[in-house]
Amino acid sequence: MTVDRPEVRVFDEYWARYDEWYERNRVLYESEVRAVAKALEGSETLRAVEVGVGTGRFAARLGVLLGIDPSLSMLGLAKRRGVDVVQGVGETLPLRGNSLDVVLLVVTLCFVREPQRVLTEAARVARKVVACIVPRDSPWGVMYKTRLSRNPFYKYARFYTVGEVAAIMKGAGLSVERCVSTLYTNPPGPRDVEEPRLECSERAGFVCIVGTHR
Repeated sequence: MTVDRPEVRVFDEYWARYDEWYERNRVLYESEVRAVAKALEGSETLRAVEVGVGTGRFAARLGVLLGIDPSLSMLGLAKRRGVDVVQGVGETLPLRGNSLDVVLLVVTLCFVREPQRVLTEAARVARKVVACIVPRDSPWGVMYKTRLSRNPFYKYARFYTVGEVAAIMKGAGLSVERCVSTLYTNPPGPRDVEEPRLECSERAGFVCIVGTHR
């Protein structure tokens, strides 16, 4: 399968640069991992897939054994981290309906062309969807937007508010059960790992929105 999109080609080309970000920003990464783990609480033993798994940084840490991504270069590293991988896109998931318990999307929606279709597909295959974003109007979202033209990844990104993602989830037949937020410290970020908070914050730098079927 070949996915010929510029936003996919950039990840194929710069996969190592993408992955090295997590090494250079360990505190931010660890804060985000804790937030995702909190959002998945109660789902640890369930069947899950990460859509937009990238290099497997989150799936491997959180025990999500299946990952889907259009970038073969990224999938190669995810596989080496112990994740079972399938090449595919979020708009047409290669999965049967109601075959999983959880679909996880970590900063994936900002890189897809049709977020409504992606969340509708996620709701088709699982009873719970966890979508983590950088809120557009947070200090972190504002900072990343200033890099849109200079960064090979951000130039293809579109940022959303928590409210906008909640509305898209509603259109996909999901209700927002809760949110988990972290990175309340403004850029360049905290010195120590932040503990996540159970709230839907537009000012936090990383928010996971948990949607379940109505």
